[in-house]
Amino acid sequence: MNILIPDSWLKDFLKTEVNAKKLGQTLSLAGPSIEKIEKQANDWLYHVEITTNRIDTASVYGLAREAHAILSRFALKSKFAPLTPKAKPAFVKSVDYLQAEVDHRLCPRFTAVLIKNVTIGPSPKLIQERLKKVGERPINNVVDISNYIMHEIGQPLHTFDYDKIKGAKMILRKSRPGEKITTLDGKTHELPGEDIVIEDGAGRLIDLAGIMGGAESAVDKNTKNVLLFVQTYNPVHIRRTSMKLAKRTQAAVLFEKSLDPELVSLGLRRGLDLFVELTKGTPVNKVLDLYPKPYKSIKIKTSHDFINERLGIKLPKQEIAKYLNLLGFENRWRGHHLEILVPSFRAGDITIPEDIVEEVARLYGYHNLPSQIMAGQIPEPLPDSPFKFEYQLKTLLYAMGGVEVYTFSLVPEEFTQKALKIKNPLGLESAYLRTSLQPSLVEAADKNLGQLEPFHLFEIANVYLPHRGKLPEEKMVLAGIMSGLSFRQAKGIIETLLKRLNLSPTFKPEDKKGFLASGRLSIRFNNHELGEFGILERQEYLYYEFEVESLRKWHQPYPAYQPLPKYPAQIEDLTLILPERCRAGEVLDFILAFHQAITKAKLIDIYQDAHTFRLWYQDRTKTLTDKEVEVIRVKLLSELEKKFGAVLKT
Repeated sequence: MNILIPDSWLKDFLKTEVNAKKLGQTLSLAGPSIEKIEKQANDWLYHVEITTNRIDTASVYGLAREAHAILSRFALKSKFAPLTPKAKPAFVKSVDYLQAEVDHRLCPRFTAVLIKNVTIGPSPKLIQERLKKVGERPINNVVDISNYIMHEIGQPLHTFDYDKIKGAKMILRKSRPGEKITTLDGKTHELPGEDIVIEDGAGRLIDLAGIMGGAESAVDKNTKNVLLFVQTYNPVHIRRTSMKLAKRTQAAVLFEKSLDPELVSLGLRRGLDLFVELTKGTPVNKVLDLYPKPYKSIKIKTSHDFINERLGIKLPKQEIAKYLNLLGFENRWRGHHLEILVPSFRAGDITIPEDIVEEVARLYGYHNLPSQIMAGQIPEPLPDSPFKFEYQLKTLLYAMGGVEVYTFSLVPEEFTQKALKIKNPLGLESAYLRTSLQPSLVEAADKNLGQLEPFHLFEIANVYLPHRGKLPEEKMVLAGIMSGLSFRQAKGIIETLLKRLNLSPTFKPEDKKGFLASGRLSIRFNNHELGEFGILERQEYLYYEFEVESLRKWHQPYPAYQPLPKYPAQIEDLTLILPERCRAGEVLDFILAFHQAITKAKLIDIYQDAHTFRLWYQDRTKTLTDKEVEVIRVKLLSELEKKFGAVLKT
């Protein structure tokens, strides 16, 4: 996540003489990464990369707090100026101006306050300029207050035209599939269900909570009374709705990362100050605050030895305590044991003693920690590495026109057979660990059906086979799907792949669910099944699948050496009329096994029911005569007619 922070705005809360370049370098050593510093007129603009677990730094205020701790560590003078709003309303559980019903599984903290007699107009120049610098378009003082505070402290706010809320009532609930809402941008969305919405007393949806407000309750130029609305939401629901509806607002990006519920009161009080200053409105003195589970400080216990062993150095207890104090962690030493209270704004990512070690390490400076070059010789690569073999498979398939795809390992329930369900799925479409690559590749092929040319997609990936009471067995599988090719063309690709691996398997017809009747071949070698190939019922795709470890086990790096024959072969073509259900592959196998003098045979042409086979007759001890070849041929044709009903075409 990347954000923009103007230096002039940052200095409202970070009192320091350190210049922008030095500040950026210092922060990048021990905290948020400053990707770029851009000069803008008489200001500097920081391009900051925020990691997902540090959403507390995704604002001017949060970055200033972090910067103060880091600058102080490097003996650079700075002072953090906390935000102290003037507004001090009473936070109560019920008010006379709004009736609220809230599902707290969706909204851990719900606050709202009425502001009367506001005047809509443009914002002051300073606010407009700051909003432009962070990529926001100034609209009017009411809307700008919400955007300004969101960037200032990292807490989204929303404003409603209070007089448009029918019955002065709000019901915060999950949406039902098919419900519709028109958002502030004028777009109407049909909701998939499980979205967080707010319904008023007339049953209208007036807010797509955490993402964008509804048009039914929007503030306009005629608005006189505003309901200022500040909440925290269940991040899973916000993320899912935002992605499904493709509405990636700044508020959604913040809410989906689990904001600090204690930040709500600061955001609301700051909002009241700005409303009084910019709109001349009059807030009521009671704020509706529904907060059933207030934050209780997390306590983490660790020891001096635990920290030093993992750092690889010996830091004094006083220095460790100093670093933690700078970062806002209350701490107390009891002998060699340390107790830490985690502030609410770090509750999302500080949960175990190792997290405390990481905080001490980064403030001490990773660049100051000792490093040790690995001793001894660099090990030789494994001669038969699985990665090397997988690369060989990919290279062979690329050469035969294959295109590698990457599909998601998590699939919906209809794609599974006795699969494991994960505990915290992002949605129904990604709730199970797949047990086969086939459904994923079929889905990928469906998306490419518009291609005019034949295509061949393949993937090498793990499948996850459940074991009762244990972790799933992970098996690496090679699978591919083809469209627009004939059965024989596709089988030729499989045969070529196996030939390049120096394998000579047999193809045995075996039916299986999901394949057309008589359309599947089991591929076997040394009485082991290597894989399968056949025609799927779905779109009649051609599909193959191999267990990679079986291929690696049985393949030969080099072909077996055979000396060149001393005596020439006699080569001839036989055109046989085969019955309708006769398999040419079985005929070919029979020919090769019929006599030791037949050293090679292949199918070279097909026309209707006529199949032309080319045979090589060869003896290692002498040159075969025409008479000897004729004897073999006559016996062969006789056996082919008896076994298959094959007749020589004359």
